Amino acid sequence: MTVTQILIVGIAAFCAGAMNSVAGGGTFLSFPALLAAGVPPVSANASNSVALWPASLSGAWAYRAELARYKRYLIPMGLMSLVGGIGGGLLLLTTKDATFSRLIPWLLLFATLLFAFSSQISAWLRRGRAAQDGGQAHAPGTGPAALAGQAVVSVYGGFFGAGMGILMLASLAMAGHDDVHEINAIKNLLSAIIYSVTVVTFVVAGAVSWPYTIIMLATATLGGYWGASIARKIPALWLRRFIITVGFGLTIFYFYKTL
Repeated sequence: MTVTQILIVGIAAFCAGAMNSVAGGGTFLSFPALLAAGVPPVSANASNSVALWPASLSGAWAYRAELARYKRYLIPMGLMSLVGGIGGGLLLLTTKDATFSRLIPWLLLFATLLFAFSSQISAWLRRGRAAQDGGQAHAPGTGPAALAGQAVVSVYGGFFGAGMGILMLASLAMAGHDDVHEINAIKNLLSAIIYSVTVVTFVVAGAVSWPYTIIMLATATLGGYWGASIARKIPALWLRRFIITVGFGLTIFYFYKTL
């Protein structure tokens, strides 16, 4: 490894860890950095997931006060993340990166649009549920639709991970969560669970490039905690706008890349 390669990978991982804590999409920084350093695509994909795992843990820890209110809710969502993450990781090991890379801009566009209009969609879904139940609304995210949405996100995250944070933000918002900091807290914890099981899958399969991964582990963890601490101080409206801007920006960039 050259000094330039170390700097590229280390700085990209720090920014990715911070970005995942704030809005998601950090993989779009760290994964290309590994490719630029000469790591093969499949190995870069696996190494990136391993490297960002502690960043998700540190981001979730920074939101521990918000998560304390959802202990019972997080158990089924966590189990769904566990199963989906394993399935997605195994799917990655049998799929070529080139096939999935062509789908990335479309999936990211879908997730960003969902999040941008999640308040309106969530309100419409709550009105429908309340009408069916005689005016009695459900608590956020307690129905089978929330579990199904998390299953899809978990498989996606275990498979590649790019845009997983934004997709999960959209899914949680549609499930009825309307506080963006609350959504961010849950997202960080569930992302950590998905990364945990994919880490085991990729390590056992021998798909990790450890020299670069160790560098990214350190810098991404610092970035994750710093990003979560900053996000909690940002007004919810501005954080939502930032998330939407990041989503559309990454969508445009990756549509351009696929031309």
